[in-house]
Formats: sequence, structure tokens, C-alpha cells
Amino acid sequence: METNLPNLPNLPEQISQVVRDAIKDELREQTSKQRRAARMYAGAGAAGLYGGAAFTAFLLLALAMALPYWAAALIIAVLLLGAAVLLSRGARSSRGAPADPLSRTLEPGVPPGAPVIPPMVPPGAPEPPRGPLGAPHDTSR
Repeated sequence: METNLPNLPNLPEQISQVVRDAIKDELREQTSKQRRAARMYAGAGAAGLYGGAAFTAFLLLALAMALPYWAAALIIAVLLLGAAVLLSRGARSSRGAPADPLSRTLEPGVPPGAPVIPPMVPPGAPEPPRGPLGAPHDTSR
């Protein structure tokens, strides 16, 4: 009587092959979903770019009815450059802020999540002069 038992000496190789195939299939499925999403974002970006260009042309033509063409083009250029500066500043400030207070850099030897202990001033020691907002006053000027 024949049994359909797996070949025991080859069992680890067979299991690893099945796991590899399953992982490849899953990765292939995930990357195809991500490719589709990336194509959709690229299409949305292109449509937004052309829409912005059309709106810019509309504004330019609308202003050109009341002003000379060069003045209308200058106003639109200044508005677009101002928007670019504001957006870049917003991106820079959001990038520089840590995600949470525990992600700040600590001194070497201090474990993450350790409480921050302010420096102690011995009793009777003179306090440094303070400015109007409570910050130490700069006396080196």
C-alpha cells in the first residue's frame, strides 16, 4: 500500500519553497496595487498641473482686460512666486519638527523616554538676571 506522505529528508526544502512562493505571490500582488495607485497619483498631478496652467491663463487674460499685458503677467508671476515661497516654508517647518517629544536627540547614556530633569541651582546661589519673558538676560552686550 502506497502512502502520499512527503519525503521527510526533503521536507525543509519543500517548506521553504512553499513559503518563498507564497511571499513572492503576496509581494507581486502588493506591488501591482501600489503601481496602480502611483499611476493614479501621477495622473492627478498632471491634471492638476494643466488645471493650474489654465487657471493662470484665465487670471492673466482677466487682468489684461484692465491692465497692460506685461503688468498682468507680472502680477500673476508675483502671486505664484509668493505661493511657492509660502509652501516651501510650510514644508520646511513641518519637516524640522519632531514627530513626538520622545523622538528628540538625547545626550549619550540617557535612555529614550527618560524624564527631563531641569538643572538644579544650589540654595543661596544668585539667579541669573531674567529678561521680560522669563528667559535669561544676555549681559554680554
